Amino acid sequence: MPISIDRFDEDPPDALDFQEGSQPYRVLQFLAENDEQAFTQTELHEATGIKRGSVGAVLSRLEDRGLVRHKGRYWAIGIDDRLASYAAQTKASSDSMSDDYYGEE
Repeated sequence: MPISIDRFDEDPPDALDFQEGSQPYRVLQFLAENDEQAFTQTELHEATGIKRGSVGAVLSRLEDRGLVRHKGRYWAIGIDDRLASYAAQTKASSDSMSDDYYGEE
């Protein structure tokens, strides 16, 4: 889908721009919501519903951009100011939806 030239010119080059629902978006969203843990590719497959064979490719592309990190078999959200902001927004949105659905405790 094309974008306007104004948006093209105005968007900062380091903005996190992932289409909602895309595989990279789903992986980053899950890792941002669980930023105090690290997961195996199998666990990411089970949590996100992304095909097992596609998870590794998604993680590799995200790692190339510095958005995720890994040690051995485990993957976690990257250490980046953009991601800290993204994780905070994701958690706030998730908490807000939980409060709306379940009510405040």
